[in-house]
Amino acid sequence: QVQLQESGPGLVKPSQTLSLTCTVSGASVTTRDYAWSWIRQSPGKGLEWMGVICYDGTTYYSPSLKSRTSISRDTSKNQFSLQLNSVTPEDTAVYYCASTLRVSTGPIPDYWGQGTLVTVSS
Repeated sequence: QVQLQESGPGLVKPSQTLSLTCTVSGASVTTRDYAWSWIRQSPGKGLEWMGVICYDGTTYYSPSLKSRTSISRDTSKNQFSLQLNSVTPEDTAVYYCASTLRVSTGPIPDYWGQGTLVTVSS
């Protein structure tokens, strides 16, 4: 049983950096049993996978977002975070952190946070 909770500002101005943190309970962000992802949902694009950080700290990003996205972790706090630079109103979305079991083979994460709405507006 893994539980995830997103936190961070709900309003970001254009050109600034969107920063969110996911607090994890029920598992460690350092174990190889899981991978830890950020996903967002907007009316225009639906669900969009943004990136993932693996047990050893290796990261992978969506090609469309790689240049602006950074995922990191804080092992002492059992958290992982998202930074999205140079945001525009098109980045307005509900942002989810999620976790996928290593033994899973499908594309859908096994555990999801409740999501947090981030609005990009001046």
